[in-house]
Amino acid sequence: MNYGTRNHFEATVTNIKVGTVMCQVDYELANGQKMSSVITIDSADEMGLHVGDKVELIVKAINVIPIKK
Repeated sequence: MNYGTRNHFEATVTNIKVGTVMCQVDYELANGQKMSSVITIDSADEMGLHVGDKVELIVKAINVIPIKK
């Protein structure tokens, strides 16, 4: 799949903090830097997102979109 973004980062999910509707997902990039995103719980569940999963982060403006690998 092609994306209209140029900023792609390989990362590992390090923490998922679940609220009532949204969850904060923390990542560690391959170079050791850290990043977070906020997505719906439904989206995390549909991806089967868990701590330790390898993902590709696609960054456009203020959005960080995790794509599970």
